Amino acid sequence: MGVFGSLYRRTATRLDRRYGWDRLPKWVAVYALAGLRSRLRKENLYDTETVHPLAPAGEPPPRALRARTLDGSFNDLESPRMGAIGARFGRNVPLDRTFPEQPPALLDPSPRVVSRELLTRRKFIPATTVNLLAGAWLQFEVHDWFSHGTNEPEEPWEVALAEGDDWGEDPMRIPRTRVDPTSDDDPTTPPTFVTADSHWWDASQIYGSDQGFAEGIRTRQHGKLKLDERGLLPAELEELVPLDGVAANFWLGLGLLHTLFTREHNAICDALLADNPDWKDDDDRLYDTARLVNAALLAKIHTVEWTPAIIAHPTTTFAMNANWWGIVGERITKRVGRIGRSEVLSGIPGSPTNHHAAPYSLTEEFVAVYRMHPLLPDDFTFRSLEDDRVLEERTFPELGALQTRTRMEELGLADALYSFGRAHPGAITLWNYPRFLQRLERPTGEVLDLAAIDVMRVRERGVPRYNDFRELFHRGRVSSFEELTGGDREKADALREVYGDVDRVDLMVGLYSEPLPAGFGFSDTAFRVFVLMASRRIKSDRFLTRDFRPEVYSPAGFRWVKEQTMRDVLLRHAPELEPALRGVSNPFAPWAAVA
Repeated sequence: MGVFGSLYRRTATRLDRRYGWDRLPKWVAVYALAGLRSRLRKENLYDTETVHPLAPAGEPPPRALRARTLDGSFNDLESPRMGAIGARFGRNVPLDRTFPEQPPALLDPSPRVVSRELLTRRKFIPATTVNLLAGAWLQFEVHDWFSHGTNEPEEPWEVALAEGDDWGEDPMRIPRTRVDPTSDDDPTTPPTFVTADSHWWDASQIYGSDQGFAEGIRTRQHGKLKLDERGLLPAELEELVPLDGVAANFWLGLGLLHTLFTREHNAICDALLADNPDWKDDDDRLYDTARLVNAALLAKIHTVEWTPAIIAHPTTTFAMNANWWGIVGERITKRVGRIGRSEVLSGIPGSPTNHHAAPYSLTEEFVAVYRMHPLLPDDFTFRSLEDDRVLEERTFPELGALQTRTRMEELGLADALYSFGRAHPGAITLWNYPRFLQRLERPTGEVLDLAAIDVMRVRERGVPRYNDFRELFHRGRVSSFEELTGGDREKADALREVYGDVDRVDLMVGLYSEPLPAGFGFSDTAFRVFVLMASRRIKSDRFLTRDFRPEVYSPAGFRWVKEQTMRDVLLRHAPELEPALRGVSNPFAPWAAVA
């Protein structure tokens, strides 16, 4: 592959640079994206564990050979700690480019000024090609992938306030990212950060990463999870989750999806037991297999339904389906099975595991481009599935962690899902950041400007600023604010006023400022990270590659992953939604109003 591969990658890069992949004919564009992915796999994966390797985890327990572990260990049997809780986030850019700037440059311009001048929502700008369920889905998935954990008390970042800022008299203080406990503070190496969740696509947002929580949600009967008499998550589970850290971000949108996929777990258990009656006394086997199936189904839905909805370009729709089913397509792969080992022909699931240029991890750059809080509205309208009439209107704080259960009981699952299917999320652009998140009061009483924190998190973790990031992802730099914004004078002038120099623009702000490819809900620069990482999360996972087979999932479980879709999940647990979904090609696209 050597010389040919190098030529292939160079040709793909030139096509993309000269024409833009999104303006090429579909098959030429697919060639360009595949070549870009090949280059990214070779040049944009960096291992942070080589500096301070994690201690080995020892021999795998027998259960870990066929089931996901609570902490993510033993997914890779040759490197048991790879991707486990406590493993470091990797990088997609050279390590010598990940040293964070030092104060005062680190705080310039003030994250609070960026928040107020460039992010504050003036009026709600909807993303009209997707529904609000798509916005909730993203946060639901992110809670499985990313958590840096809760920091121990440490001197916070102190952010200067501009004259006239209504924050208050005292400076704004932003807690720092949790210190890597495995670091030896060597000043010649860049700082590293560790995950409080596993790096694998293992549905930990449902099943937990803590032994007490994981045990507390189980019925210990036929592998099932606890639900109350109304089919909702039982109130007692709230006692297992302290309302700090990630749990404080819980809200109705997450409550709907947690409830839906807890019900799905139990439906999978029923199907497994019906196909394997001799498992009736093996609660762990039913639970473990149902978790495997549920997690794989979430990965599939994200790959072939959510992603094509939010980046609805014909080329990316084809490419995401090819990631899962291969270029021969869903119909042939379902009918005849895999055609050899190639991920190109028959998709990544079931192909050989491959970590490419570095051991598997999620990366700080991937975390950074997933900062998409503008998807959240400030105001919500809830409608009746019976006749589309307005039932109630709420602000986001009325849907937060402490109110989620009340809203679920008031509305019921079907009406709440219907309302999310009918509503739009916000567009990911400048001046569309939710106002309530700029003065967010947590259940603990702490008040935060999440927009300022988003900016600060990217900086303090050493993710390059926008122009450097573009260059490192092979897009080339922009030379002016006008080029960055595609000639939008208002955006260019606002950026110039805050930053002065286009090279100082923060990554998140630059991503929000770019013109978008046709059908895209987020930027082309962010998409470069997804081209690499969307397939990597599947390709590195043993349970989605070499062990994605009936012998591990069971024949019934394997069929479930192949055949079920988000539409099936919705209609299985809320069959009343059928009229609203009639004629809707993708459940993350806007639903029809019932008559």
